[in-house]
Amino acid sequence: MTEEQTQQTTPRPAGPRVVAGRYALLGELGRGGHGLVWRAQDQVIGRQVAIKELRLPDGAEDSVFTERVLREVRTAGRLNDPAIVTVFDVVSEDGATFIVMELVEAPTLGELVRRHGALPPQQVATIGQQVLSALRAAHDAGIVHRDVKPGNIMVGANGRVKLTDFGIATAIDDPRLTASGMIVGSPAFMAPERLEGHEAMPASDLWSLGATLFLAAEGVMAFDRPTTAATLHAIVNEVPYLTRVQGPLASAIMGLLVVKPEGRISYGQAGHLLGIAAHNTPPGGFGTAVHPGPAPTHAAPAPPRKSRRGLRITAGAVAGAVLLAGGFLAGQWWAGQPADDAMLPTMTYGDGGDLEFSATSSYACYNGRLQPGYNLGSDNAVDCDKSHELEVYDANGSLGNSSSGDDEAGFVGYPGADALRRYAESFCAMSFHSGTLDEKARGTLDYRALVPSQAQWEAAPKESYDDPSRTVYCLVSKRGGGQLTGSVTRKVR
Repeated sequence: MTEEQTQQTTPRPAGPRVVAGRYALLGELGRGGHGLVWRAQDQVIGRQVAIKELRLPDGAEDSVFTERVLREVRTAGRLNDPAIVTVFDVVSEDGATFIVMELVEAPTLGELVRRHGALPPQQVATIGQQVLSALRAAHDAGIVHRDVKPGNIMVGANGRVKLTDFGIATAIDDPRLTASGMIVGSPAFMAPERLEGHEAMPASDLWSLGATLFLAAEGVMAFDRPTTAATLHAIVNEVPYLTRVQGPLASAIMGLLVVKPEGRISYGQAGHLLGIAAHNTPPGGFGTAVHPGPAPTHAAPAPPRKSRRGLRITAGAVAGAVLLAGGFLAGQWWAGQPADDAMLPTMTYGDGGDLEFSATSSYACYNGRLQPGYNLGSDNAVDCDKSHELEVYDANGSLGNSSSGDDEAGFVGYPGADALRRYAESFCAMSFHSGTLDEKARGTLDYRALVPSQAQWEAAPKESYDDPSRTVYCLVSKRGGGQLTGSVTRKVR
């Protein structure tokens, strides 16, 4: 019998496949775009682990792919946060790359939503808190996840959450490894700036978290469309509507889904809102309500960047509009934060208000005073690049206005002075503390909100085709008085 015949007839050793002489593969746990996931036994330590066997992307060179995966995943393996799946080992064998990690036996967030539909708001907020903590730890270490989505979030029966696949999307997303034009990641959860060709950044992960929490809260994806092209168009051009939640949870989700990265809420703001929603005891006594009813509408066209009066409305106004629609609850959660020394008392404008005010153009700047009886208008307007005392840095000109052409819809009842003030203060505060203003200048500024008086709110527009004048304005001035030597508002790109 020849040696070859002997090899063919000799039975193979019984038992599971063993990786790196140590990890015995016991069975398949799942599979996805990045590869297979196995349950395995670490024969050295005696514990069970999960092993992800990565597939080689089309067009990738084995050595390039392996080197990049090893580098990125080992870097991610140094992360230390309770909500991050621990990476124990990364090995390369027989042309495949294996990531050995903590075994978490729990459904993914995506699976939970498929089984049960929209989750309770408090659970959504708790999940958001833990994922936010994981992302902050990663970002502090210089790591961007790039593929935050429901399928990468595991939710245990005890409420503990684990975010997995750190470093994998980063390793695979390399121009040398992918075909031209290929999208790496999950399109429905990919931030707008990435679709426009920009590099992934920490704010991109925060947007993806917002899209993920939207699914958990509503039971449907915010931007899911019949085709990939339609999905990508919706992400860049449409604004989703939350129908099942309001208050702090809605504020957090919509604040994370702001289109421009610089306008998204920060870790601190998102964490504060999610904390209130998770404990369901926000200041003022209101809860994060669940609204029964029909399936939510996916999205509607985004509001225009400028109102009919020409003043810009930033992406941050989207979150504010949701708070307003939710019952003018925004100011109640903001009131629970430490006193904001930069905020001056809110004033009213228009008939019967504290002063007369009329904005003249985008980024309007003025020389004048905000005091009772003052008329601040076109005569006071100056070029924002020149010295000025006041600057409008944000505004929401769509409060209670109709976009459908229905005249009656345009005359929503006056919400009351206190509710409107609370909303305006939270809207202006969110914009002031986000990316609307120049970072270096912000510490030298005071800000305040201007809201329409009741008479101004209820007055019919001067032209039949125009909206009622209900704009909330946010203005900054130099702390302690004096002149601003140039514009402090960051322009929309």
